[in-house]
Amino acid sequence: MKIPRVPSFRKLLRTSQIKLDNKLKNKQYKQKSAAKKYRKEQKKLREAVRDAISRKPFPLEDCKKKQVGKSRKWEEKEEEDALPLDMMDEDDLKLMEDLAQRASFLTRDLSSNEPVHVKKRKHESVIEKYEKMPRRLQTEPEKELIHLLPIKDKSGIIPQAVEKPVLNDEEEDTEDMEEAEDLNEEPLPVLTPEEMAAQRRQKLQERKMHIAALASAILSEPDSNIKKLKELRAMLMEQDPNVAVIVRKLVMVSLMEIFKDIAPSYKIRPLTEAEKATKVKKETQKLREFEEGLVSQYKFYLENLEQTIKDWKQRKLKKSNVISLKAYKGLAEVAVKCLCELLVALPHFNFHNNIIVLIVPLMNDPSKMISELCVEAVKKLFKQDKLGYASLGVVKVISGLVRGRNYDVRPEVLKVFLHLRIKEVELQKDSEDIAPKKKFMTYKEKRKNLSRMQRKWRKAEEKLERELLEAEASESKEKKLKLHTETLNIVFVTYFRILKKAQKSPLLPAVLEGLAKFAHLINVEFFDDLLIVLHSLIASGDLSYRESLHCVLSAFHILSGQGDVLNIDPMKFYTHLYKTLFSLHAGGTNEDIGIVLQCLDVMFAKRRKQVSQQRALAFLKRLSILALHVLPNSSVGILATNRIFMQTFPRMDLLLDNESQGSGVYLPELDEPEHCNAQNTALWELHLLQRHYHPTVQKFASHLIAGAPTEGSGALPLDLSQRSATELFETYCMKGMTFNPPVASVTSRRKVLFSSFDLVCRGILIPVSITSALKWKFEGNKS
Repeated sequence: MKIPRVPSFRKLLRTSQIKLDNKLKNKQYKQKSAAKKYRKEQKKLREAVRDAISRKPFPLEDCKKKQVGKSRKWEEKEEEDALPLDMMDEDDLKLMEDLAQRASFLTRDLSSNEPVHVKKRKHESVIEKYEKMPRRLQTEPEKELIHLLPIKDKSGIIPQAVEKPVLNDEEEDTEDMEEAEDLNEEPLPVLTPEEMAAQRRQKLQERKMHIAALASAILSEPDSNIKKLKELRAMLMEQDPNVAVIVRKLVMVSLMEIFKDIAPSYKIRPLTEAEKATKVKKETQKLREFEEGLVSQYKFYLENLEQTIKDWKQRKLKKSNVISLKAYKGLAEVAVKCLCELLVALPHFNFHNNIIVLIVPLMNDPSKMISELCVEAVKKLFKQDKLGYASLGVVKVISGLVRGRNYDVRPEVLKVFLHLRIKEVELQKDSEDIAPKKKFMTYKEKRKNLSRMQRKWRKAEEKLERELLEAEASESKEKKLKLHTETLNIVFVTYFRILKKAQKSPLLPAVLEGLAKFAHLINVEFFDDLLIVLHSLIASGDLSYRESLHCVLSAFHILSGQGDVLNIDPMKFYTHLYKTLFSLHAGGTNEDIGIVLQCLDVMFAKRRKQVSQQRALAFLKRLSILALHVLPNSSVGILATNRIFMQTFPRMDLLLDNESQGSGVYLPELDEPEHCNAQNTALWELHLLQRHYHPTVQKFASHLIAGAPTEGSGALPLDLSQRSATELFETYCMKGMTFNPPVASVTSRRKVLFSSFDLVCRGILIPVSITSALKWKFEGNKS
């Protein structure tokens, strides 16, 4: 007899959950059918006993008379089929005659189950056998009739009746069993709310301890306790309705942390058939089993998280589930958090592309919390991705999502492209100019330039370098550039599709912002067409102020990079920015000053050779006027830009003199910077800004009045001079509704006033009179 083999752990891992559920259902069905069969047999036995008790005894003669007619017919039929006596053997005929002469042959009860050759009991008599016979013949039960409405005919009234349906044995069995169960069931004790809460806390504490024990065992020895992952994952199907939601959330988070800790720093590939057939060491086999079990459980865990999110999306409540629809959202949020953590923590491990496919569509989810979680996770992934594999996968899925939804997605989905770590790409087909390969000396060069010993050492060094290059884990610069180039191509294809087909889409600001950041990496072939599109968008008047600024910024990024070789005059973009500067104020458009400062940096600092003096003077004057109407941080940023103007372009100190230069009068309302005669005005705004309530604005105004010197008494401190205008704008921001830098408290000011008053009274401050000191004190108290 073969002993059944216990299935291996790998076989159990390959068994799907559906197959295991089917096996369990089959086992339960067999148990139920066996119990049902047993109940039916018991019921028949009880009915036989009741019938035997209730039957009446009949005389033996009457019973024989009733059976005579039947026996004759039966004998006639048997005679037809029986063999004639002359065809029987003599031995058989003699045996039949001997049996016929015995009394037991005639008086034997044919309905009994006793064997034919059983020994006759000594005290058994005909009367005892008569007593054992049934007392009453079995009669058919009377059928109950249900009387219906009669039918009237020519012949008269015809009564109608129908037989009452009789229940089957199985239905009767179930009814009997249900009645018996109802009778046997004891009423459950009614618990008070306090007792129920205490019971729930106890159950929850037990589950927590079990989860903690399993997790600590797995983390202490992952190789040996990998089977406990399956046990922990089974707790995701907690069926106790009192603690199901909390337990499932705890298990999700625990498994996520476990996988982050025990996952190796490489991708596990499946073994080939040849590798499986090869004999290996015990340590290698143990490692293979651990890797196989880890990948399998990780896959099942991700499937569970995906199913949780799908059930919440479809509002699908399973019959066997103990969780309400309201609790589905909380479970789905925890599942999304776990997926986001795994997306960022394990970009090198298996099934990372599957996680990307799950997370990217959720960036466009109506739920604000879930969409923000996914967007932040993708941003983190872009920032920490040095090689570019994960970024390329995410960009591909986002591009497909935008195109598949017909550009009807949230702008935040496209804004994540701004966090890509792409600074250089392959701008030419031959990448040797960008990343030259390692070149070794030829044999002729070695023979010509090196001695025999030097050639020997050089040969050993080159061999070592080749081995190091082959074993190097980090990707080469060529591979990185290729990945970045492919990623940026997909980004630009997405941007250009939106510019071509969906110019009125809410995605346009994100597209223009992205073009402004990556414009220096665009191929030169697209420059002309792209500049025409940007100018047409500005001229259409459909864009908001911020979107038009992004158009200007994109155009100048294009022209300041590879566009230097193109003979294009961007005067229309200068004019547009000059015309719209007065649209900025201390209200909603104050936030757009950061973009304006970036535009000015690209338009003047990086293209100073292409800018005329008249244009620079006009912008300097208009920016000084604008500094009077905006918030302090914006004023600081604008004055820092004016400082760069005065240091970059010659003869900007013309505006610090009252005398006019040349003919004409300054026209401040003219929108053409080249023809407004800015050289005939003065920067009188700086005298007003010297009395500004913000100390940093005062410093910058005094510095500009002195001619923006780099040294001397009028120079700026290092913390202000070494920062760009955009950094200063962000540093002195007042979003928290607080003064920046903070103002000294009232008590400290009063201390200063009283100490000054004491000095005056003691005669130390001689020039100040007593009367003025008293006046100073009272005014200080009032303020």
